[in-house]
Amino acid sequence: MSRESRIRRVAIHDWGDHPCPPAHLRDLLGHLDAEFEVRWADSLDDCDGVITVYHHDEFLEAVEWVHTIRSGYDDFPLDAYRDAGITVTNSTGVAGDLVGESAVGFMLTFAKGLHRYRDNQGENTWERIPWERPFELGRTSACVVGLGELGGSVVARAGVLGVDVVGVDVRPVSELGLDRVYDVNRLAEAVSDVRFVVLTTPLTDATRGLVGRDVFEAMDEDAYLINVSRGEIVDQGALVGALEDGEIAGAALDVFESEPLDPGSPLWGMDEVIVTPHAAAQSNNYGAKVADLVETNISRLDEGQRPWNEIV
Repeated sequence: MSRESRIRRVAIHDWGDHPCPPAHLRDLLGHLDAEFEVRWADSLDDCDGVITVYHHDEFLEAVEWVHTIRSGYDDFPLDAYRDAGITVTNSTGVAGDLVGESAVGFMLTFAKGLHRYRDNQGENTWERIPWERPFELGRTSACVVGLGELGGSVVARAGVLGVDVVGVDVRPVSELGLDRVYDVNRLAEAVSDVRFVVLTTPLTDATRGLVGRDVFEAMDEDAYLINVSRGEIVDQGALVGALEDGEIAGAALDVFESEPLDPGSPLWGMDEVIVTPHAAAQSNNYGAKVADLVETNISRLDEGQRPWNEIV
């Protein structure tokens, strides 16, 4: 995109209501000089930019700037955007706190057995779980795999609750204050003696299928997997096998290899599995966070500056 270009009309692709309705985002941006309209991907000819959730091929022929309201962009053909001279930005930094809260919420749920009580409520059952089942979160440990924006948020929140946290990343990360950060090649070692394994790493060629049978075999039998990143990081078949064989205690899964999760998946019926519909980042202020970022980037693009979170 030319640094001299100005953003005058921006389409908000009609993605439904995940994670916030397009019309809501349009209203939040209504005070700006630029015009914002909710549109389909095939009606962008008079637009300078588009705000979207996913890539659509029509973007490559129509606009100068594409902003995804997600952090992930693995479905965007970046070389094609680069060849077309289109600027692409994402929303890294928007969801970190929200996903971090969800991850810690899963940890607390497992520690206190809250999911079992919720299940009992549906059956009008007044029954405590066995006395030896609940445990104190502040006396547990966790391994956070991926220490970027999401991982750092989990580390900070779990640490406040007294969880002993170690990390796994492709680079040493000192600013998070962790005593131990393992290289990804030592993942099995890193997860071998913790109660929670929390996945917050982005999906790349290197992380696809990263967590498989060898990792589940290395985890303790009383350990839980929490995935708030991308489903394809986990070998889902190996996960089902590990749960069925009692190799791990349970899992909280917000993301899956294929979404929505197949109604026939055995994960639905497992007592120690929590299934959520890719909702870890949902919050009533998600749209406001995105709107602030979009407003900043329009200003920077209009002034010939590099936008925040520029991917291409």
